Amino acid sequence: MREILESVAAGNMSVAEAEAALSGYATSEAGRFDAAREQRRGVPEAVLGDGKTPGEVATLAATAVETAGRALVTRTSEAQVAAVRERLAADHPGADVRHRERANVLAAHAPDFEPPDVAATVGVVSAGTSDAVPAGEAVVLAEEMGATVEEIHDVGVAALARVLDHVEQLRAVDVLVVAAGREGALPTLVAGLVDTPVIGLPVSNGYGHAGEGEAALSGMLQSCTVLSTVNVDAGFVAGAQAGLIARAVASGSETTE
Repeated sequence: MREILESVAAGNMSVAEAEAALSGYATSEAGRFDAAREQRRGVPEAVLGDGKTPGEVATLAATAVETAGRALVTRTSEAQVAAVRERLAADHPGADVRHRERANVLAAHAPDFEPPDVAATVGVVSAGTSDAVPAGEAVVLAEEMGATVEEIHDVGVAALARVLDHVEQLRAVDVLVVAAGREGALPTLVAGLVDTPVIGLPVSNGYGHAGEGEAALSGMLQSCTVLSTVNVDAGFVAGAQAGLIARAVASGSETTE
């Protein structure tokens, strides 16, 4: 504690950084940021854009970069992205800001941020173009957790050959996230072709009876082949779970060498 106090007094550490170091979180006018989540859980904290003003998102993102070295913002709007870019340019010049537009996810790194490096590969598979938003969330999270990510898109079961063309690639990765809407059959099919963990990601792009992801979720929960399933459109959760599995795979490989 004394070191922290001395660093604040010397101007080498901000009040927010000191609070994060002492209590695990930093308090801002827009709310509290869990700066210790990655150290505690292995999953980086993220700011959910839904329901927040551009100013609130920008404040939380700046707090995240200040205390954790990076910021992740999901479900963003154009106004929120613009506000974050402006705030970070003022508070953290040189910060690297990247926005995956289709997935509505923003990732920002402080100039001195050192990203994790995990020697494992996550495959993110989508049945169709409509699955791109939650699938993109999973991609960003797995990458931010240090895994290499391979993307395979538009391989829905309506044309089985599209999946079979990628069997070797599917079998080569360490963990798979498979996103699908409608009846959600793709994860079940993929899980029957590989010996790696499969995480089913139901997507709310269906319609009619049990639409909006309900049928996809039910189908994945009832899968005959072994897989895990997250909530509808929960790309963040699927990517985080895949990142944790990738890290365990890499750790196990290091132990056996």
